[in-house]
Amino acid sequence: MTEKKRITFPENFWWGSAWSAEQAEGRGETGKAETVWERWYKEQPYRFYNRIDSSITTDHIHRYKEDVQLMKETGHNSFRVSISWARMFPDDGVGTVNPKAIAFYKDLFTEMNQNGIKVFANLYHFDMPAKLQDKGGWESRDVVDAYVHFADTCFKEFGDLVYHWFTFNEPLGPILGSYLEDFHYPNIIDFKRGAQAAFFTILAHAKAIQAFKKYSFESKIGVILNLSPTFPRSQNPADVQAAKIADLFYTRSFLDPMVKGEFPSALVDLLAQNQQLPADYTESDLTIISENTAQILGLNYYEPRRVKARSSAVNPESPFLPEWFFEPHIMPGRRMNEYRGWEIYEKGIHDLCMDIKNNYGNIESFISENGMGVANEERFMDESGQVIDDYRIDFIKDHLAYLWLAIEDGCNIKGYHLWTFIDCWSWINSYKNRYGLVSLDLPTQKRTIKKSGEFYKQLSDDNGFDYDVDLLVR
Repeated sequence: MTEKKRITFPENFWWGSAWSAEQAEGRGETGKAETVWERWYKEQPYRFYNRIDSSITTDHIHRYKEDVQLMKETGHNSFRVSISWARMFPDDGVGTVNPKAIAFYKDLFTEMNQNGIKVFANLYHFDMPAKLQDKGGWESRDVVDAYVHFADTCFKEFGDLVYHWFTFNEPLGPILGSYLEDFHYPNIIDFKRGAQAAFFTILAHAKAIQAFKKYSFESKIGVILNLSPTFPRSQNPADVQAAKIADLFYTRSFLDPMVKGEFPSALVDLLAQNQQLPADYTESDLTIISENTAQILGLNYYEPRRVKARSSAVNPESPFLPEWFFEPHIMPGRRMNEYRGWEIYEKGIHDLCMDIKNNYGNIESFISENGMGVANEERFMDESGQVIDDYRIDFIKDHLAYLWLAIEDGCNIKGYHLWTFIDCWSWINSYKNRYGLVSLDLPTQKRTIKKSGEFYKQLSDDNGFDYDVDLLVR
């Protein structure tokens, strides 16, 4: 029988969590343009679980002081928020900046800093102002310009309060949801239009970094990417090739241009062969992208990607999709989070970090999201009303053990942020699955720290925990 070892993380490690404006703030009274989520709910409320919209959510805009104290009580020394573009520019995302929004974010960030919680500020988390979507969304150069103006305004107003900046959270998500997979407004199935939107998203990222460089901030600016290591079913050449192509679409497509400043040539060639390259791009655009790359990288890791060679022919009349080149592989024996439908594979976090070390210059990085959504958590409440979520504690420990191993192997990892802090609204899934360290009773807005929140405080205070490291494999 092996003995547990004390795992200790580097000094000044970032312990915290993340959420977004649309998922947590609520509409409030500050003035706010309609977002694509608010519009979609008006048009198709039946697409949203239990028909719950984002009008109140966690009501953070009214309860931020209470919430900052809960951050302290759950061990946060850092926290990632997003700044609502629609709140900052309530005249449809452009026009005159909203002084009430500036006052809210300044108050929030000041409160966090005064309580020893570093502000990680993200500029875009899926919440496009609806009127800008009407102008083409990320397919429009005008919207890129509007985003850069929004970003520059945030730098000027909040630059002295923010520890690190991020241009986008999971920019692949809106492309997949809007243009390929029907889970994001405006629900278009058109890869080439999605490729254009992806290109302009990457250009917006670069132009925001270009604007950021005008200031003499001590902070850095980067991006948050959802990344999954891709594994072939077997070493059969057909499976290996399928995995390489899946990896190009889902990992390298944003990672390479946003961190290296260049697009993967194999992906460009593949899209060109299938007439799917974006139509609107210039050499000047490519120069801006190459010269303005992320200074820090957030890694959102939830599950691995497993693929195999296709076993059936593609219908040539069907819309072009990445799945023309591979199929998902359901690995026998995999462990699942049955509520979310995701595989639990802790070692993947080590594999991901090693990829960043070996192929992306070991850029300064942190785990910006990792977490476990569980439905009907009231089943696990004790007599006092506390959720006893040992499953979440085990999930965190197992992933952190492999993150520690990655650091031991030389990865430049500076922190770990959980998704999420307080149970928050989760897009079309609303409150179906709960992820928080703090439970939320939606009708009363009562917050109660879960057992995992108590564990997280001890974890942060100790900067580590005991674990059987002999179980870890490289």
